Amino acid sequence: MSQATEAVTEPAAQRAYRALERMIVTLELAPGETTTEGMLIERLSLGRTPVREAIQRLAWEGLIEVRPRAGLAIAPLKAADWPLVVDARTGVEIVLARSAARHVSERMISRLHDAAGGMKDAVSRSDVIAFLEADKHLDEVLAEASDNEFAVRVAAPLQTHSRRFWYRYQSGSGLAQSAEHHVLLIKAVMEKDERLAAREAERLMAMLRQLAEQAARR
Repeated sequence: MSQATEAVTEPAAQRAYRALERMIVTLELAPGETTTEGMLIERLSLGRTPVREAIQRLAWEGLIEVRPRAGLAIAPLKAADWPLVVDARTGVEIVLARSAARHVSERMISRLHDAAGGMKDAVSRSDVIAFLEADKHLDEVLAEASDNEFAVRVAAPLQTHSRRFWYRYQSGSGLAQSAEHHVLLIKAVMEKDERLAAREAERLMAMLRQLAEQAARR
């Protein structure tokens, strides 16, 4: 099933979540900006219930602050927090990579191949938004392949925070380097090499840690 087909068949609440998450990650909803549930409903052209569910999920993930009688505030973005996000991600990403290599199916291998192709295509076009979408797609495929819902629940919000930091501080110059590390991880999982997959996940996190430290020092 293609990503486009998946989007059409998704529940409204999931579509609302994806749209709002993308707007927060790409700073269309700016850090510290205040808005309201009604304004978001109008922007998304979706019903109150799915938008409210999406807001609640994003609030739990720390991306939106719900202020009673005062609206909604988009989470601030402080460069000093990025290394903390990467530190929190590192262990769980290694677990997911190892588990995905252990459990990956032929169907998942096909989807991983597509994810790698999407990343390479985004780099060739210098399309940052397409790269972010390919990165999220990869996270979702690895999550499904890992067969570890507990690790997935921990990793998902951290991945979103990380994408947001990366878009703000690194996207202009880091596409090729990031894609290279992701593709090496994908190959290791496709080859069902647990040790190599864990190593490539660790290397990817080390690369992000270096970028995060550079941003925090600016």
